[in-house]
Amino acid sequence: MNNEEILSRVDHTLLKATSTIEQIDKLCLEARENKTATVCIPPAYIKHCKETFPDVKIATVIGFPLGYNTTEVKVFETKEAIKDGAEEIDMVINIGWAKDGLFEKITNEIKEIKKACEDKLLKVIIETCYLNEEEKIALCKCVTEARAEYIKTSTGFGSDGAKIEDIRLFKKYIGPDVKIKAAGGIRTKEDMESFISEGADRIGCSAAVKVLGK
Repeated sequence: MNNEEILSRVDHTLLKATSTIEQIDKLCLEARENKTATVCIPPAYIKHCKETFPDVKIATVIGFPLGYNTTEVKVFETKEAIKDGAEEIDMVINIGWAKDGLFEKITNEIKEIKKACEDKLLKVIIETCYLNEEEKIALCKCVTEARAEYIKTSTGFGSDGAKIEDIRLFKKYIGPDVKIKAAGGIRTKEDMESFISEGADRIGCSAAVKVLGK
């Protein structure tokens, strides 16, 4: 797989608390030049990026990074993000609900956020580092039932990031219409190729352009 093919699957990401307008602008310029799938940025910068870089597709994060906002707050965040110009939404589930076995509540929350997305794409972050295999399998079913487009491994802010074994597990238990995004700790071309070859359709990465770009 050549560099351009990999970059076309990358969400070029900057989500640090200290992210500045100058850094966000640089991210968008890099995304434009290298034809990444999206930029993934904090919600506060969506409107600016949409106005300044109208040709760059914007993804943003909801309930990020801990996931324990109320459903109503996540729905409001989603609507505001789309109004400002986001085309893809990466939401974090309520991880505490998963630990409590409240999978129906998680499914219903994803459905509410999917409804708020209208025709925009929804990725569901389950934060695999905090979950056992049984919980991951249950969440594959939640994401499938709620009709989100993607299941995503990690925020990049947890105790660990994406693992190949989780991609394999997802492939086994998600529905046929659900795609996979790997994110968190992916820093080399070899990493990106490995995740893509195992079934990840999208890669969340801050290092891809530095490693592979022009």
